[in-house]
Amino acid sequence: MCGFVGFTNNIKQTEETLHKMMDTIIHRGPDSSGEYIDDFVALGFRRLSIIDLEFGNQPMFNEDKSLVLVFNGEIYNSRELRDVLVKRGHDFSNQSDSEVLLHAYEEFGYDFVKELRGMFAFIIWDKNNSRIFGARDMFGIKPLHYAKMEGSFIFGSEIKSFLKHPSFKKELNREALENYLSFQYSPCCETFFRGVYKLPPAHYFVYENEKLEISRYWMVNFEEEGGKQLEEWADEIERVFDDSVEAHKISDVEVGSFLSSGVDSSYVACSANVDKTFTVGFEQHKYNEIDYAKELSKYIGVKNINKIISPEEFWDNFAKIQYHMDEPLADPAAVALYFVCKIASEHVKVVLSGEGADELFGGYNVYKDPVENALYEKIPYGIRKLVAKFLSLFGERRGINYFIRRGQKVEERFIGNAYMFKKREREKILKHPVYASSADKVCKPFYDMVKNKDDVTKMQFIDLNMWMVGDILLKADRMSMANSLELRVPFLDKKVVEVSRKIPLKFRVNRENTKFALRRAALRRMPKQVADKKKLGFPVPIRVWLKTDKYYNIVRKAFKSEEASEFFNVSEILKLLENHKNGKKDNSRKIWTIYTFIVWYRQFF
Repeated sequence: MCGFVGFTNNIKQTEETLHKMMDTIIHRGPDSSGEYIDDFVALGFRRLSIIDLEFGNQPMFNEDKSLVLVFNGEIYNSRELRDVLVKRGHDFSNQSDSEVLLHAYEEFGYDFVKELRGMFAFIIWDKNNSRIFGARDMFGIKPLHYAKMEGSFIFGSEIKSFLKHPSFKKELNREALENYLSFQYSPCCETFFRGVYKLPPAHYFVYENEKLEISRYWMVNFEEEGGKQLEEWADEIERVFDDSVEAHKISDVEVGSFLSSGVDSSYVACSANVDKTFTVGFEQHKYNEIDYAKELSKYIGVKNINKIISPEEFWDNFAKIQYHMDEPLADPAAVALYFVCKIASEHVKVVLSGEGADELFGGYNVYKDPVENALYEKIPYGIRKLVAKFLSLFGERRGINYFIRRGQKVEERFIGNAYMFKKREREKILKHPVYASSADKVCKPFYDMVKNKDDVTKMQFIDLNMWMVGDILLKADRMSMANSLELRVPFLDKKVVEVSRKIPLKFRVNRENTKFALRRAALRRMPKQVADKKKLGFPVPIRVWLKTDKYYNIVRKAFKSEEASEFFNVSEILKLLENHKNGKKDNSRKIWTIYTFIVWYRQFF
């Protein structure tokens, strides 16, 4: 695992600039560094040594040094690809998966990315063709950003390194703020820094003759396969997941596993045969999964290392966490993830985690909504819409909200696991709204791709392409890398998705539970109460803290600050805070979304 930076070389202080950019991401690779500079391009690399500790340094070259690579990630089928390439006459100088990428590019051209199994973001500088080729893995596990500014093409693992480049112009993208207020993360390709973009998952780019072309190379296709019973699907899941875990454990250093109270991390821990699991929790019992983790760790015979996060630690580290995030992320679980990565990094260099299971196997509780309300939704949409319109005149109330939601199509009401501020709400709290697209319009291109699927599959597809990339995997990468830890996600595997995409809806989500087939497979390795446990997420007591004077006052001070008044109608956001503290309404997530932006803005602007 590592990080890289680079730019087309048309500036005067090339070496000095490259070193500054590399130093900014030293947390991604504290073990060693490398650089390559010629008349056209400058490449910098920071390494966290995991595989081929002696010879895996980068930038890496092919035999005649016409290709130069910087690569962040792991290729789990590199040995199989190496065998194919050797048979075709390629000579290898080391055992790293990095060299496989160079020879595969030589042999197969751009299409070689379709053959890769792993997590990756990489750049290949093709000197003979004056071409830069960049690619990102099929799920978006590893990040890749780019910008074209003042004649320079800049790229790298983290945006913060771009700020050290003399051509970089730092400007806030206010449209990103409006979208963020709805999603709690930045959902579009253009980031909070105007002119800086994220390469989407399953895409590659070619930069040649100062022109950038971006292409998609893969898309998940949910296609139910009939004929198999539940236990047969459990067999398939068990087989493919065990294979994925073995691939994800390939390492020349010790591998550990995260463990919460959920079935996903529990299934990873029960399958991985590691020596250590890692868990964090909070003082309040409702927000503490440590006792459970200790019990399961004892059940499978491994050592559990855990930590209670104090409120002071949580709040004191929040600014640093937003700095590492690059863009604001208002998911409180990111802070908990930071601390579990921190304790894990004191014992191992690689850790396995359960991200991706919910999106692939149908795990979020909200996915039960279309199943549980199927009878009411048989009423013609026009009638449901009229009922919802009439009842909305009475405002938001328990009971009424059910019918209002049923008067919307899934494309209107679901944008992912978080929906903070509707368009009218965010325009009300913003001092100078720029009237960015509504949240449903941002999601529309993805809904259009699955317009003939059932509602649960549509929701999974939205989460796979938006929520998982913008929230789940962003915090997984940034919080692990902030602690120089490699986080691997065996559910997000090429072979696993080939099974999960075929599972019939009734074995994904039904009235009994979510992730139905996955839980059946997990039941073979853990107690029933664990396998069947309801999805909780990563519980953080933000709601409770915001009602105490100490943390209420911290947020109130931020809401009355100069930074807040630049963007928000202060009276409106203070009203959200007061109503929460007084118990009139649980506004904790909305408050946290605003507060997170203010804290992030202070870090970068």
